[in-house]
Amino acid sequence: MDWRGFPPLSALRAFSAFAAAASLEQAGARIGVTHAAIGQQIRTLEAHLGLSLVDRGGRRLTLTADGRRLAEVLEAGFGQIAATLAELTGADETRPLRITTTPAFASGWLMPRLPDFRARHPGIDLMIDPASDLREIGREADIALRYGNGDWPGLEAVLLLSTPIAIVAAPSLVPPGAPLDVAHLASLPWLQELGTTEATAFLEAHGLTRRHGVGMVSLPGNLMLDAARDGQGVAVIARAFVEADLAAGRLRLLQQDQDREGYFMVTRPGPLRPALRAFCQWLLRQAAAGGKRAT
Repeated sequence: MDWRGFPPLSALRAFSAFAAAASLEQAGARIGVTHAAIGQQIRTLEAHLGLSLVDRGGRRLTLTADGRRLAEVLEAGFGQIAATLAELTGADETRPLRITTTPAFASGWLMPRLPDFRARHPGIDLMIDPASDLREIGREADIALRYGNGDWPGLEAVLLLSTPIAIVAAPSLVPPGAPLDVAHLASLPWLQELGTTEATAFLEAHGLTRRHGVGMVSLPGNLMLDAARDGQGVAVIARAFVEADLAAGRLRLLQQDQDREGYFMVTRPGPLRPALRAFCQWLLRQAAAGGKRAT
């Protein structure tokens, strides 16, 4: 890398602080300088690059398109530097491990197995965020357990669980002997996990739409499973999460879609801190054990 044309790191740091804080005063407080110093550093950076990074025409300063692009790169870069320094110095050893995943994965796969991790690693604190919204890896979470094909640009993804998508319902809604063809199922009420379009996509893939007057309810994955067991609708969910319900007869398997991918462990590139490395290794061992829950 040719450092001769590189902007001053102090100017980049000041601009990144402003982009994150959205005001000169807050940016100055973040890095311990005055707001005037932040403004001067941003002007120095703009002069060095020959670009306008901040729009000063309104009542408050905003980023230009070039400014937003640079801010995104700096946030990722400085975040990785901070994470690596914390790992090298041991400063993050006591910080809780932040895990983000969907409510369905948390309740259907992760939580039943978690006592094994706690027994093996009692000194590691965990923060589990079961949310349908994607969290930013590195800033909002240390690891995500996501469903997809593994293609998340700029992130490392390792396949954890390959599972077909199952269409299930309680026997009270679809009793034995009832038609299981998709056309008939489309006439029933449907359930899908909040933040996803799994049920809608399944019906559309078969060239069907729900019958007029038949509602679709979207709700968190754990509540969706409770509603399905209660006979409130047909649910679309990863089969791995309902194996126990199928075996016990609480739910019936109506259809199965083999064309999906699976759940991946998603982290930022680079070295993993010890707690995260231990958690990833444990996840892989659990996945290798198949349907069995560790005891």
